[in-house]
Formats: sequence, C-alpha cells, structure tokens
Amino acid sequence: MSEMVFFTDNYQDRSTREGYQFEFFCRRCGNGYSSTFKHSVTGFGGRLLRMGGDLVGGNVGETARQLGWDAEWTRDGLRGSTRDKALARAVDEMKPHFEQCHRCGQWVCGQICWNGERGMCVTCAPKLGQEIAGLQAAAQVQQLNQKIQQQDWTGGINYRDVGTAMCPSCHAESGGGKFCQACGATLAAAGAGKQCAKCGSALDGAKFCGECGTPAAG
Repeated sequence: MSEMVFFTDNYQDRSTREGYQFEFFCRRCGNGYSSTFKHSVTGFGGRLLRMGGDLVGGNVGETARQLGWDAEWTRDGLRGSTRDKALARAVDEMKPHFEQCHRCGQWVCGQICWNGERGMCVTCAPKLGQEIAGLQAAAQVQQLNQKIQQQDWTGGINYRDVGTAMCPSCHAESGGGKFCQACGATLAAAGAGKQCAKCGSALDGAKFCGECGTPAAG
C-alpha cells in the first residue's frame, strides 16, 4: 500500500494486536511523525470474550472462549483490509506534517526541511538565516586557523635534540633528550655516523658543531 502514502514512501507499521499506528519519515532529514493510536474493536472484544469464558466455566464458558478465539481469528483474517483503512486514515491525519516542493517534487517535513517563505524545500531554497550563520562560522574557523599558524608555538620545544624513541644501544624507550634514560647512551647522533666530541650533538657532515661550535674531529 505504499502508493497510498503519496507524501512519503518511507513509513513503518507500529500496529499491535490492540490497534493500529503508523510512523512516517521525512525523505530529507529522516525525522519520524507518528499517527494517533487507533484501538482495534475486534481485538478488544475478543479479549473480553476470552475473559468471560475463563470466568463462567462449563459449556457456557467454553462457548464464550470459542467466540473469543473466533473474534481473534476474524481480526487476523480481515487484517489486510482493516489495516489498509487504518493506513488511509493515518495518511489523512499526517499529511499536514509534509509539504511538496514544486521545484524538485520531493515531499519533506514542514518542521525542518520546508522554506515557507519560498514555498520550496530547503535543498532548493536554503533558509538564508541558517546559511549566513553557517558561512560566518566557517569563516571564523578559517580566520582562526590562519592566525594560529602565524603564531610561533615552538618556542619551548627543543626540536633539535629530541633524539630517538628507542635507544640504539639497549633498545629500551629512550624518553627523549640527548641521552638514553635507561643506559645513558648518546641519542642525538643516533644513526648520524658522527657526533661532536664535546657535546655529543649530531654533526651530519658539518665541519663545526651547530650547538657548541666545536670543530669536527678529522
């Protein structure tokens, strides 16, 4: 019966044996809107007849119990047509919650996804207030990013003598710095092949140490 729900083809049947209820979802945002729960007369009557059968007992009680089950069976047998009527009533009830955009033809919820001033969905005609607020927020983030990058945040970081994460001598975590905190081995020149004889900094082929100015050994 999805063809009956012309304003949205996305709905779920929330009905129980006590009655009928349907939830309809906006095609754009996915928000759900539930119809009013409608009690089923046959289900209620069947439950009363079963109760009467349990209370009365004997042949009369058995007859009442049988009538109760017959009522339930009838309800299930007629569930198709009864459900269709209940769905049609739910569609009429929930239609005011949805609007059709005459630009793209899509049915959307009137609460979030509809631009009443333009008579179109917000995909075709975004709400200017929301768009301006979004653009302002994006611009603020971009400008903050530029200002933060212009600021020097490395003043307190010794990026030259960080060393290696693992000591090449004892293979333990070095803890950073020039020397291993586990065995004391020099870290700053690890893998460089040559280091300053005075301070232990990496020379990387330089003739003079960049840290203390000591000439490189021959």
